[in-house]
Amino acid sequence: MKPLRFAALAALLLAAVPAWAIDPFNAEYEASWKGVEADARITLASAGGNRWNYTLSVGNSLGSARQTTVFEERGGSWRPLSGNDTTQMLFKKSQKNASYDWAKGEARWSGDVKPDRMGPVKIQDGDLDAMLLNLAIIRDMGAGKALNYRVVDNGVVRQQSYQNLGKDTVSAAGKQLDATKVSRSSENKQVIVWIADGYPVPVRILQKKDGKDDLDLVLKAVR
Repeated sequence: MKPLRFAALAALLLAAVPAWAIDPFNAEYEASWKGVEADARITLASAGGNRWNYTLSVGNSLGSARQTTVFEERGGSWRPLSGNDTTQMLFKKSQKNASYDWAKGEARWSGDVKPDRMGPVKIQDGDLDAMLLNLAIIRDMGAGKALNYRVVDNGVVRQQSYQNLGKDTVSAAGKQLDATKVSRSSENKQVIVWIADGYPVPVRILQKKDGKDDLDLVLKAVR
């Protein structure tokens, strides 16, 4: 079973805040993964200096998945430095590691990756990995910018664009919330994210595959 691509998941984090100061958070979600009830958590924690650890994890009776990115904040922008993507499904485990060398201008991958996905892949200012894409979408939507990105992840470079689907009401965090929906579709996958004012994380994230719900996260609490 393939590991979750939480990046595609538009699982999208960190709502707009004044001057885009980064603040740590711990968000808990009620979830459904592969059709089975699950628990999920998204966290942002300081790694010292201008570096941050950003993690998304989910688990149920089928297994667990965890994706982490270490990034640095540079003048209001974010640069991925390293990443780890681990999935444990019953007796099968998959682990991928990413390294972004900005001095050399290249990214490489190791672990359970195909030879043609190991890199090096050229990187440039403004590039994001899958996880940082989640942060940038919320930031840029709050600033009224187009949600178009160059994403360097899993050994390839992709242009990804998200569409604003307008307003919607969603039940999350024990309330009925007015939220904005954004969505991205590619091949057989679709990702929809609900973002509400006053919350530093998405209040709902839905990932579909072949028209069926694959992962559904609904915010339970954030602190």
